Amino acid sequence: MKEKTFLALNLLSVVYFLFHFLWALNYYRLPLFEKMDLKTEYSHEQLLTFTKKLILKTNEIQFQITQDTAQKVVTPFSRQEIFKNSIIGYQSLGKKHPYFKYEIPSQKESLMSYPLTYMGFGGYLNPFTNEAQVNNKIPMYNFPVTTCHEMAHQLGYGSESECNFIGFLAAIQNEELYFKYSGYTFALRYCLVNIGLKNEAEFEDLLATINPGVLKNFKESEEYRKKYKTFIDDTFEVIYDNFLKMNQQKDGMESYSKFVDLLINYYEKEAL
Repeated sequence: MKEKTFLALNLLSVVYFLFHFLWALNYYRLPLFEKMDLKTEYSHEQLLTFTKKLILKTNEIQFQITQDTAQKVVTPFSRQEIFKNSIIGYQSLGKKHPYFKYEIPSQKESLMSYPLTYMGFGGYLNPFTNEAQVNNKIPMYNFPVTTCHEMAHQLGYGSESECNFIGFLAAIQNEELYFKYSGYTFALRYCLVNIGLKNEAEFEDLLATINPGVLKNFKESEEYRKKYKTFIDDTFEVIYDNFLKMNQQKDGMESYSKFVDLLINYYEKEAL
């Protein structure tokens, strides 16, 4: 028994070493805030102004796709087509910011999609093969931006907030409206949550300005989360929160929403 325990600990040690040697040192790289010369804070007024711009942009694209403000967006592409098209957005993004250039495509539907769903994850990066693994159970309108997020990890970015930001940029740089919609709705949800935590009345006022079709897509995501919400999700959230904190992301799971900081400060200099 002791010998088996010793062998298991040795194996875990080797895996942990390889994980850090092959990929996890990326957690220590120069933050995007510094690389892109962006501020790290924003005011509530900036958040509110940016969110209103996001709503206008999201409403516009939803109507362009559906020609009906009340109709939710239904993505017509297969997952394999999304993987292929996702590279186009990165090509455009790489021309603007060379450090986001994506050169070696490797995206897959995860064979562990059911477990990922119950754990509350949209995907992950395999650090040993550098493959972007995407949960094939998530709502399809979310699939493009989630794919772009995992591709950002392939570029060597460990921070979840930075990968949210890069994934958003790659999605909206895509020529396909469905990718743009996926990116803008992704960012809008984060901004709305941040406002709702601070001012519920403002949150409700903003909701009233969003096209009903967009809200139907948001409801689709909410129903998906509720369907698979179990104690397993909560347990893995705690585990992953501690994992992130151990790997230079002191905010843990909250680091995902930190990408709003990047968004707002980036668009102080850029047009949305």
